[in-house]
Amino acid sequence: MELIDQHTKTIMEGCKERARDAGLRFEDESLEYIVTNRDLIELSPKVMIPTLYDYWVHDVEVLKEKGKYELYPGNPYETVINTRPAISFYNDNNPDWLNVMIFYHVLAHIDFFQNNLFFRHTWDYDFNGEALSDKRAIAKLRAERGRWVDYVIEFTRGIDNLVGYHSLLSGIFHTPDASISAKVDYYFDIYLQDVAKANISKYIKELERYNVSVKEDPALGEQNFFARIDRRHPEFGSLFKKHQEEKPQKPKDLLQFIMENSKMLRREENQWMLMVMQVIRKTGLFFQPQIRTKIMNEGWASYWHETLYLSDDRIKGHEVDFARVNAGVTAMPRVGLNPYALGMRLFYFLEEMAEKGKISWAFQRTRDAKARKDFDIQSGQGKDFIFKVRENFSDFTFIHNFVDQDFINKNNLFVAGKRLNKQKMVWEYYVKSRRVEDYREMLMASLYHPPHIEVDLKKTKENALYLIHHFEGKPLLADYIPNTMLGIEYLWGGPVQLETTEVMASPSTQRMPAIPGLAAKSDSPKPRKLKWRRVLYTMKERKLSKNIL
Repeated sequence: MELIDQHTKTIMEGCKERARDAGLRFEDESLEYIVTNRDLIELSPKVMIPTLYDYWVHDVEVLKEKGKYELYPGNPYETVINTRPAISFYNDNNPDWLNVMIFYHVLAHIDFFQNNLFFRHTWDYDFNGEALSDKRAIAKLRAERGRWVDYVIEFTRGIDNLVGYHSLLSGIFHTPDASISAKVDYYFDIYLQDVAKANISKYIKELERYNVSVKEDPALGEQNFFARIDRRHPEFGSLFKKHQEEKPQKPKDLLQFIMENSKMLRREENQWMLMVMQVIRKTGLFFQPQIRTKIMNEGWASYWHETLYLSDDRIKGHEVDFARVNAGVTAMPRVGLNPYALGMRLFYFLEEMAEKGKISWAFQRTRDAKARKDFDIQSGQGKDFIFKVRENFSDFTFIHNFVDQDFINKNNLFVAGKRLNKQKMVWEYYVKSRRVEDYREMLMASLYHPPHIEVDLKKTKENALYLIHHFEGKPLLADYIPNTMLGIEYLWGGPVQLETTEVMASPSTQRMPAIPGLAAKSDSPKPRKLKWRRVLYTMKERKLSKNIL
């Protein structure tokens, strides 16, 4: 692995200048390295971070990928990591024209990392340098503690997707409104909603009454507003006083709670485990935004490498070469999902929509098909709009807000189904649906969404940790429950209980045998409605039991 030569660096600096002229924003300092394909194979299990801690699972993945590469050699072109400064890796056999395309792709990634709000906890973070320090510390512990270090890593990685990512983001750049008192916050956020159980209409009326009171008399408006509440709800004052006396507990993710409250980890001989767990948690938090913006991030990079490459005067004569490589990267598959292709097409679609003024209430109210097609107020806001989308959205909101029927029709998209052809004894794919609701549901199902599991403080007692899985339509993977709970029991130092939801087993319907002379019934079984039930798993002394609630 070595730094790129001066010739290639000059090409990169030219790409930076053109990218900035187009509106991309990124820090000046960056590092670029030349590597072989085998180097990239060894970096892949470490999420391309060369300084990440050593772990046996990484070694297994390297061996597996090397085996694949021997059979199916390929060129992965590049990779970039979000650190300060940004670091990117390039194959040693890339020609100059290909490097131009790749540099634009990388620069768009860096622009996304350094401007998308979901990455804001990484904006001033030299993760690569800190990971090197952590790697050395874990290596030292492994020399002292042996395999127990790997046990702690494995048990912690079993729940490293339950880190409080959104809680971390909410605490950054948050400035409370000094003009709103704690009493007002309590009344609208807690009393009306949780105590009085007010409906939406009542809530809005009270909000309007408060705004009028403050507007009419800025000095005494709040006092006048609460005078009426004190007359009608005499218990409000004592409830608010009690709320102030209670020390509010900040919500903690599972890893954080265990690290702060496990009696086993507080023992002097086990203090080293906390350092290992902190490294795993920090790493999990660092990679959360990349998992949640895969479609947007790759789509943004693909949009810009195509847009900037085609306007670059240095690549004349290589248009066909570019078209061949670009088609392989951004082709839209008929079955499956290509985040590069989907994200790029959605950004092009949004740019065109905003350019014509279709991102507006006036367009949304238009129902006539011809009028929608011809709608064009020439707003000139296309580029500005996609930059705002790049800054403020994640994959979930990106898809939820912008994948509509017009986008489906324009790109000829559909949901593919799979069925068995009994005559030919082959599986066939067919167009199952072209409705936006079905296509959007398919995309949503493919997104990263960790289970919502919290510690129940009221039921956590006598050294037993009680976890509640808030069911969101998908059950936990049953095969992983025993080993994961075993790891939590070890880290917690006591019994662990997990309340979750699973499918009730339903008896299969008995089919009557065919009777000669009578028409046979259809072989297509009627879809059965799933029934769910709450269950409680208990891991105690490395033995798992389950009870139906």
